Amino acid sequence: MNLPVSLKCENLEKRFLSKLIFREVNFTLNNGSSIAVTGRNGSGKSTLLKVIANLIKQNKGKIIFTVSGKDITEEKRFEHIGMIAPYINLYDELTAFENLEFFYELKCEDKGTKHKLEYIDALLEKINLYNRRNDLVKNFSSGMKQRLKLGFAIINEPLLLLMDEPRTNLDREGIDLVYSVAEAQKSRGILIVATNESEDTRLCAEILNVESHK
Repeated sequence: MNLPVSLKCENLEKRFLSKLIFREVNFTLNNGSSIAVTGRNGSGKSTLLKVIANLIKQNKGKIIFTVSGKDITEEKRFEHIGMIAPYINLYDELTAFENLEFFYELKCEDKGTKHKLEYIDALLEKINLYNRRNDLVKNFSSGMKQRLKLGFAIINEPLLLLMDEPRTNLDREGIDLVYSVAEAQKSRGILIVATNESEDTRLCAEILNVESHK
């Protein structure tokens, strides 16, 4: 059974020093909702997703994130969020399995450790990296690294999934995998996709152009 989830952004504004990135960003999303964030390179798409993920702070406005009707604090928001983005760092000196194991122990405490090995192996199968699970990530191609980042994003079965340019470095098979995950997310919670690709925007029911919020 999916938990009721809601994300409300009210009058968000972000500046870097004197430069305005966006202002008066408002939207509300609930279970099954999806929104594509569009705009030219440097327009603030990634910045908005980082604000929602609590990686950086907005200058004005507020974000209200609730699960089962209860407000989730900024410090606890990460427990319910998954994120794939080009700037997510991997541990190159660890294997694919070890990378996912680290994130599992960080974000999946409620799942316990009893079925950890089976859970991670199943996730590696899903992202088509099972046969390379014991290889060091430093030897992976850029596309393989992107698929591993997708594994990071969904390892905690997030109620809110943030996808920032999710098709980066992926071939058609990888893009189809991302789209499959995105469609599944809409049946579980909320999906936000930052992209300039028209094909990506069709994943979402709404579109927000950040350039209109300057």
